[in-house]
Amino acid sequence: MTQEITIISLKFWFVSVNCYLIKVGDGYILIDTGFSLHKRGIERELNNAGCKPGNLKLIIVTHADFDHIGNCAYLREKYGSRIAMHRDESGVAEHGDMLGSRPGWPRPIRAYTRFIFLYLPIGKSKRFKPDIYLDDGQDLSEYGLDARIVYLPGHTSGSIGVLTGGGDIISGDLLLGNKKPKKNSLVDNAAEMNTSIEKLQNLGVRTVYPGHGRAFTMGEFIRDY
Repeated sequence: MTQEITIISLKFWFVSVNCYLIKVGDGYILIDTGFSLHKRGIERELNNAGCKPGNLKLIIVTHADFDHIGNCAYLREKYGSRIAMHRDESGVAEHGDMLGSRPGWPRPIRAYTRFIFLYLPIGKSKRFKPDIYLDDGQDLSEYGLDARIVYLPGHTSGSIGVLTGGGDIISGDLLLGNKKPKKNSLVDNAAEMNTSIEKLQNLGVRTVYPGHGRAFTMGEFIRDY
């Protein structure tokens, strides 16, 4: 069964981030939630799609960077949804330290990045403990979604994607949908990132829905890779 993926693109200055909404029976599943400054924008988009408090069944987090989890806590409280993510990302969500899922970064880069993140914090009101931990290969049919979880480390240690039964994947920040699709240059572990990309090729992915930029076919990415 093909399930329609609604793209919610939210902009902040010169940066945009994608969230994805999927209708499942009498409810919805949201994948990623944008910057915290997008709170009103994502509420408006949810409302326009027919998603109201009480029928947002699940929020899936591809990884715990601030531009993807910014509204998780707020939406859980208002809509009564549960939050699901990979266990390796939960420490970031609970404590607000975006380096928590990047153990591979060298010490000088970690020090510089920690300074930058002081200006882009995950404040206490935005932090949360996940309700559900997701693992590689986990079937999402119990939530009404014809899809499964694919573990895709590389950008962060606990990055995941959502692979639908139709062969489309919501891939988080592994790949970017620029004019020419490319792999993300912000890398925690290069070997893991390459392995994750190979995994997508072997899975026969049809369309990639990235965390940033336009959707593209896997064939288009492979051609330019």
